[in-house]
Amino acid sequence: MNSYGTILIVDDNSAILTALRYCLASIFERVLTLERPDDILKTMAQEQTDIVLLDMNFTLGVNSGQEGLFWLRTIRKQHPQTPVVLLTAYADVSLAVKGLKSGAADFITKPWDNDELIRKLKDVLDMQDEIVSLDEMEKDHIRRTIDRCHGNLSQAAELLGITRQTLYNKMKRL
Repeated sequence: MNSYGTILIVDDNSAILTALRYCLASIFERVLTLERPDDILKTMAQEQTDIVLLDMNFTLGVNSGQEGLFWLRTIRKQHPQTPVVLLTAYADVSLAVKGLKSGAADFITKPWDNDELIRKLKDVLDMQDEIVSLDEMEKDHIRRTIDRCHGNLSQAAELLGITRQTLYNKMKRL
């Protein structure tokens, strides 16, 4: 029944990690856990990760969510296709909005309802299969156009209706 691949859960509270591991073990093929966010990129480089559940605060006494936002941006930069769902006990609307604007796929508050948590994670992963971002569509279209023009960038830019310089700039982001 666990058809949702691998989830990486990052939270500094080992009890939270244990509870989430038990809750999600029947949904995901693999449940990886980390207590330190410093190991996120190394783990993601070594393990195919389908989704990340990321706590927002890792320093005792800090509840601003800035640490989580930092790691969200870091993950999104290195692994733009991997959805990140934020998890926090200190939720407020402005923090949720900041997280979503920074690329979070969703936002879950502690304590969570197991059924709601599972539904949200499944929804995020199911949407990944259905929706392609505009950036991805543009990248794919540019690649296909360049291939069609056999690498002739002037011709590709003309077909795309943009200047050659604009095409160069877009290619830098590919």
